Amino acid sequence: MFLILSLLSVFCASVPMLTFLLVIWYMDRHDREPLWLFLLTFLWGACGAVSFALIGNESLTALLGLVMGPDTAQTFAAAIVAPIVEEPMKALVLFAVMFSRHFDNATDGFVYGAAAGLGFGMTENLFYFLNVAASGDAFGWVITVVLRTFFSAVMHATATSCVGAMLGFARFRGWGWKIAALPIGFGVAMGIHALWNGVLTVGDIVGNSMYLFTNLALFVVEFILVFAVFQFALWEERATIRRELADEVQQGLVPLAHAGAAGSWFKRNRKDWTPRGIPHAQYVRALTTLALRKHQARNASAGGYAFYSEEVVRLRQEVKALLALAK
Repeated sequence: MFLILSLLSVFCASVPMLTFLLVIWYMDRHDREPLWLFLLTFLWGACGAVSFALIGNESLTALLGLVMGPDTAQTFAAAIVAPIVEEPMKALVLFAVMFSRHFDNATDGFVYGAAAGLGFGMTENLFYFLNVAASGDAFGWVITVVLRTFFSAVMHATATSCVGAMLGFARFRGWGWKIAALPIGFGVAMGIHALWNGVLTVGDIVGNSMYLFTNLALFVVEFILVFAVFQFALWEERATIRRELADEVQQGLVPLAHAGAAGSWFKRNRKDWTPRGIPHAQYVRALTTLALRKHQARNASAGGYAFYSEEVVRLRQEVKALLALAK
């Protein structure tokens, strides 16, 4: 039984998280991130973040034990220590990714943060699944798999996506937002994490299973709210594409129908609006990137303005060259 449950543990820890990862990547409908960078962010959560979090959790729990006693510290470590340690560890990779040319806005922050959180959740799930498998309790193993796959791991993704979203939102805004991004992002992330672990901890202490169901309901509400903000970020990204391409239409570079199609999620992937001879995927990518680079050039700091301005010139030339291929 242990061998079977162990093999199933590996499968159930990895396959659902990789599936969720691809779904999130696909949902970034206007300007999908490079898959290699997306996967590296996921791997950081699965390996780097987990490793540093293990050390941090043990160290901080030991320090907390000096204040409130070892037993009490262990009891409340999940609600107090874990959010403080694990959220920064998961988000560490975001500080590297955010300075790449692929990190454009809140939408990108959402998906990169979710990727790091899913990676963390995958490894953490594997530890929990194998631990329950060692007991031989098949029913308990199934319950653990369901709860951790659809709630605990998703909680990690939801929390870290909030940090990423704030970093992306603030990147091309003033210093006030840049300064506020970290406390707001980490405050929300740690709050989601602490609430999830805290309600479970209280439920274990009082021995009342209703706390579990309350926790599940609370998290569903939190997830819906965060998902709604993600949809708003996607809407803002679409509005940016349409606004910037409308300017290109007025300048005579882009046909009106093309600008409208590139700004529509339903039309952009259809090939019937692209003239024959023009590589559809390359053309849509060029239009989208041009729109985003124009917006970034307008809002970039002095140090980044030159790069984004040069990108606008290069992308306009690429769009012209692609349109020249029309038959």
